[in-house]
Amino acid sequence: MGKALGQFIKLVYNVIGGTEKRKMDKALKNPLHTSAETLRRILTYNQYTVFSRQHDFEEILTAKTDEELIAKFREKVKPCDYEDIRLYIDKQLEGYRNVITPGRPFMYATTSGTTAKPKFLPLTYRYRKISKKISNLWFWLLSRYPQCIGNKFLIIVSPAVEAYTKDGIPVGSISGYTQASASKIMKKRIVNPYYLADIADYNSRYYAMMRMAIEHKDVSGIITANPSTIVELLKNADEYFDEYIKDIENGTLSDKFEIEDYIRAKLKPLIKRNPKRAAELRALKEQYGNPQPKHYWPKMTILNTWRCGNTGLYLEKLADAFPADVKKLEMGYFASECRFGTPMDESEWSIPLSQFHFIEFVEESEIGKENPKFLLPHELEEGKRYCAYVSTYNGLYRYNMNDLLIAGPKYQNTRTIHMVQKINGIVSITGEKLYEQQFIEAVHKAERAHALKTRFFAGFADVDKSRYDFFFEFEKPVDKNTAMRFTELVDNILQDFNTEYAAKRKSLRLKEPKTYRLTNDSYREFKKESLKKGMRDGQFKVVHLMQDKKKEKIFKDLSHED
Repeated sequence: MGKALGQFIKLVYNVIGGTEKRKMDKALKNPLHTSAETLRRILTYNQYTVFSRQHDFEEILTAKTDEELIAKFREKVKPCDYEDIRLYIDKQLEGYRNVITPGRPFMYATTSGTTAKPKFLPLTYRYRKISKKISNLWFWLLSRYPQCIGNKFLIIVSPAVEAYTKDGIPVGSISGYTQASASKIMKKRIVNPYYLADIADYNSRYYAMMRMAIEHKDVSGIITANPSTIVELLKNADEYFDEYIKDIENGTLSDKFEIEDYIRAKLKPLIKRNPKRAAELRALKEQYGNPQPKHYWPKMTILNTWRCGNTGLYLEKLADAFPADVKKLEMGYFASECRFGTPMDESEWSIPLSQFHFIEFVEESEIGKENPKFLLPHELEEGKRYCAYVSTYNGLYRYNMNDLLIAGPKYQNTRTIHMVQKINGIVSITGEKLYEQQFIEAVHKAERAHALKTRFFAGFADVDKSRYDFFFEFEKPVDKNTAMRFTELVDNILQDFNTEYAAKRKSLRLKEPKTYRLTNDSYREFKKESLKKGMRDGQFKVVHLMQDKKKEKIFKDLSHED
């Protein structure tokens, strides 16, 4: 790409993103007023719905001051989760209008729920406009990295459309929709077309994505919510590198993979013979044996992905594959419900987007109380942990995100946030409240003490047997006794970390944990099974500490023990 065009793209990113950033900076200087004004706009937008009439939105909107508005809203609308509003959304899915959002949404995002039924989350036309504004903030961040400008990106999303409701509204993912509706200039910078996410067989999907991406030497960024997806892509590259070379040399897409005919037809105009690139890749294979992204993508500059919760475990696996100076940018605090926070630098902290959503927090010690104290973003204290509740243009009101966040430094006059873990990563069999993060840290400490390294691990609460089951896949094979000694050390470390866990273990209310040795590549097999059951790749997350018999059954089937 010419220097002039690169400078033009940088200017576009700066202008579009800079304008939105200045608006955000101004809004967050007066966070109370911004939160209240956002709430007023949300209630006004949604005021002619069944939900609004049942919760007196008209009365709430008579409030004269910011404080009165928020107080009235909290009085009339109680905190909820998806099951509390499922009936409203189900009515809209049947074709009724103005139930929980005005008219009908432009699409529904889907994600797994706490029950066997998935969530269908309405996305309104107003939110579509907001989503574009949030994307503009990302353009501002991207403009800080001129070495990326003019180069290409590998962007992994979930399918834009997976189904349609009875009245023809698409059901899919907002990430897929965003890429599908990107501008022509942006689409030219993306090496893998969005519709590759529609490939049903995930191994074939990864092959197609990497085959299209690795042909381009000038890939400078990877953008995907989940770093575990990057791990899987690189495993695919290790396994099929020679097949990529053959396809790129001949201008083909291997027929060894299950890729739908209509997708092959769409890709056909994009695939040309490229013997020059094939020769480059072949030379890298001869030189390195197992080429990594730092070899075949020498301009790689940024990995834009989650760094929150347990995703750091997968970023660690990528450390040697990319250049040492690659920038690992936090994707930000967002979910299918909507995007609530975005980073503005290379730190892990996200800025709560109070100008777009009404966001409340409950301090960790208040979680589970009958009448917890709700706080606004500017009322948080640095270092303390909170659960987030959100109200949006999408018909969610005081919706419990079930996420444990930690408050960080101020941005303008608003506290930044960073996700620690899902609150369902807190497991309790008999009152011990064992945290996922405690389990992760205990395993790492045991690794250092035993000079052993795990590839993957998970813990499950077996309430019936009053014990925890620990599953470990070690980098090198170990015998059963060694694995049991490893579990014993993890157990002892957890007792050091958590006094309630220690008390329950010593009183025998919690029995000794049971050890399971996982077979090779267990994580990959677990992910494959999860995707077969309908979970989307972009939403796939592993909670390392769970209480879930169905998921534990998968791990037991992947273990050496009965």
